[in-house]
Amino acid sequence: MKTKQTTKWGLISIILLPILYLIYLWNKIPSQVPMHFDINGTVDRYGSKSELILVTMLPLFIYGLMLLIYKLDPKKQIENMGNKYNSLTFIIVLFMSIVAIYMIYTSVHTTSVNSNFIFLLVGGLFMLLGNFFKTIKPNYFIGIRTPWTLENEEVWIKTHKFSGYLWIAGGFLIMICALLFSAEIAFYSVMSIILTLVAVVVIFSYLKYKEIEKRRV
Repeated sequence: MKTKQTTKWGLISIILLPILYLIYLWNKIPSQVPMHFDINGTVDRYGSKSELILVTMLPLFIYGLMLLIYKLDPKKQIENMGNKYNSLTFIIVLFMSIVAIYMIYTSVHTTSVNSNFIFLLVGGLFMLLGNFFKTIKPNYFIGIRTPWTLENEEVWIKTHKFSGYLWIAGGFLIMICALLFSAEIAFYSVMSIILTLVAVVVIFSYLKYKEIEKRRV
C-alpha cells in the first residue's frame, strides 16, 4: 500500500511539472511559438502560446489512459504485473513530461529543436520498455498484440521474451544514432530501426505460432 501511494504521489508530481513550468514562464513566452519542426529541427509551424496548455496535458492524458486500461482489462491479467505496471506507467508519464517541458523550453529559448535529443529519449524509452516485456501477461491493451500472440499464450510469452531483448538492443542503437549522426540521418536511421523492430516481432510471432501448431499435429 505504501509503495502504491508513493508511486501515485510521484506520478502526480511529474504530471504537475510541465504545468508549473509553463506557469513560471508564461509572461516570457511570445504570443506565437514553435509548434512543429521538420526532420532537421527547423520550425515549420507556429501557433498560439495557448496551445502549450494542451502540451502540458499530455502526461495527464497518458496517466488517465493507463488507469483506464487497468480498469478495462476483462481478464484482469494486467493486475498480475503488480508493481511492474505502476513502474511502466511511471516511465511513460515521465517520458511525456520531459517532452512537454522541452517543448515549453524551446518556445522561449530557441527557434529550433534538437531532434537528436528527442531520439535519445526515444532510445532510452525503448530500452526501458523492453525490460518490462517479459512481465506483461496476455491482454488486449498493452504489449505485442499480433493475431498469433493473442491466440496462444505460449506464443505471447516467447514473443515478449524475445522482443524484450530486441527492443533493448534497438533502443541502444537508436541512442547511438542520436549521438553520432546529424538530425536528418538520425531521423531516417531511427525510423528504419523502429520499422525493423516491428517487422521482426510480427514475423517472429507468426513463425513461433506455426511451430507450436505443427507440434500439435
